[in-house]
This record gives sequence, C-alpha cells and structure tokens, in this order.
Amino acid sequence: MGNHALAENAKLLWIGVGLGGAAIGVAIALTRRKRDRWYAAKQVSQRVADRTSDLAAASKDIVDRLKIVYTEGRKVVEEATELWSQGRKLAGV
Repeated sequence: MGNHALAENAKLLWIGVGLGGAAIGVAIALTRRKRDRWYAAKQVSQRVADRTSDLAAASKDIVDRLKIVYTEGRKVVEEATELWSQGRKLAGV
C-alpha cells in the first residue's frame, strides 16, 4: 500500500470517527428525553430553527476541530510510513 493510499485511509478513518461521534451525541441527546419521539423531533426542529446562528457557529467549530484532527492524523500516518520504510531498510527487506 502506498503513502497516498494510507493517507486516504487515514482521512476516511478520521472523518468516520468525527461523524460517528456527532451521531452518538445526537442520539444520546434525543434518548434522554422522556416525551413522545415525534414531539421531541418537533421540539428539536423548532430549537434548531430558533438557534440557526448558534448551530452555524457550533458547526464551524466542529469542522475546524475535525480539520485539526485530520491534519494531525495525516502527520501520524506520514511518520508511521517513514518509520515503516526505515524499519524495512534496517531489516534488509
């Protein structure tokens, strides 16, 4: 597997981790409500409509953090690839 393929896999992994975390957070928030599901969904929609600017700011913050996680993940993959190459050279492979 080449460096590019490893970087793409790492990118997909970090995007998946970010989206999974966001989905879990939304699921927990919705399950903590004791009301009817449809009523809860309606309330969430109303709150989203009322706080669009807050949601936009929070979304931007999440995207900025995901960019940082992605960048750091790429650095880790690149360093691991370099270490792998050096290890293969030392082993004579």
